[in-house]
Amino acid sequence: MGPGPPAGGSGAPRRGLSLAARLSYAVGHFLNDLCASMWFTYLLLYLHSVRAYSSRGAGLLLLLGQVADGLCTPLVGYEADRAAGRCARCGPRKSWHLVGTICVLLSFPFIFSPCLGCGATTPEWAALLYYGPFVVIFQFGWAATQIAHLSLIPELITNDHEKVELTALRYAFTVVANITVYGAAWLLLRLQGSSPTEPTQGVSDQLGAQDVPVFRVGLLYMSTRLIVNLSQTYIAMYLTYSLHLPKMFIATIPLVMYISGFFSSFLMKPINKCIGRNLTYFMGLLVVLAFAAWVALADQLGVAVYVAAILLGTGCATILVTSLAMTADLIGPHTHSGAFVYGAMSFSDKVANGLAVMAIQSLHPCPSDLCCGACVGFYHWVMVAVTGGVGMAATLFLCSLLLWPIRLRSWDPAAHT
Repeated sequence: MGPGPPAGGSGAPRRGLSLAARLSYAVGHFLNDLCASMWFTYLLLYLHSVRAYSSRGAGLLLLLGQVADGLCTPLVGYEADRAAGRCARCGPRKSWHLVGTICVLLSFPFIFSPCLGCGATTPEWAALLYYGPFVVIFQFGWAATQIAHLSLIPELITNDHEKVELTALRYAFTVVANITVYGAAWLLLRLQGSSPTEPTQGVSDQLGAQDVPVFRVGLLYMSTRLIVNLSQTYIAMYLTYSLHLPKMFIATIPLVMYISGFFSSFLMKPINKCIGRNLTYFMGLLVVLAFAAWVALADQLGVAVYVAAILLGTGCATILVTSLAMTADLIGPHTHSGAFVYGAMSFSDKVANGLAVMAIQSLHPCPSDLCCGACVGFYHWVMVAVTGGVGMAATLFLCSLLLWPIRLRSWDPAAHT
């Protein structure tokens, strides 16, 4: 049974969306997904190994972005909810989506470009200050686009199974965006003409008080994002410095991960319908934990690294799609609070990701070199911790939801303006 009609609306159920409308919605986050793939997979590699900034400096820049994103998401969500009914022409969701898209387009290209005016003698802090404003503008734009796009789900759909289908379609285009990034990276690295058997030691080219209870669903969502984002952030480092694989693998392995996630996303609707949200999420966690156990027990994976990538990609896709569907269930008919709920949850996600990366970078065993012998074990156990450790924490949060289910209380943002 669906969550019912929206508050304050008529009792008649909404018609299902046409295929064209569903596909139009699903492609609305494509630019954000392209940028996020570059941000999480290659930013640290680019800053640390290509630009030769210190590991702490690279981590600080990523932390700045995550904090900026985390602060912007609840504010954008609150403003988008408060503006409901005031943007008669295109609506608050589309307006914020347009603003966010423009900010992303104008700022993101500068992050992966050389510092203008910087030379060999430019101190690192000056270069980081140069990148800082572009990072903040990009993260504001990314947050505005993401929150506006996510908050459209409960506005468009009331049926539980259709929410899963719409979320799965959205994730399918996320996978297409990631395939585009990794496919392009693979092609560029391939065209360099380097030997496929040559190991690389140094890669030269990588809230309102009324919603406090929501943060216990928020913890599950935060854990999901930690697993997905941190594994994506450190997979290139793990492949390069722990497994000593050729540099083409930093494109092919993420590509395999997202292809497996793409195909598994199509199974989300029937699996959710058959066994429910919680068991589907738990199955995804088991797959992620299987990957973590394999990495922990094996020093070298060989060609089995592709199988491990399939496990990680499938598990991450399952828990991400399901956690977003659970959030849409939580909002239910209270669509006027949808953007704020997504923003508040994303706040915990972004800040936690940024702090986690900064903590990991601060523990880097080779502060004066790109990588030393200690890097081998360091990135090995980082991958185990961000998948296995966080996966076990997510299991505990899931158990708490089974024991104490949460429902969003009705709240009218107009009463607080």
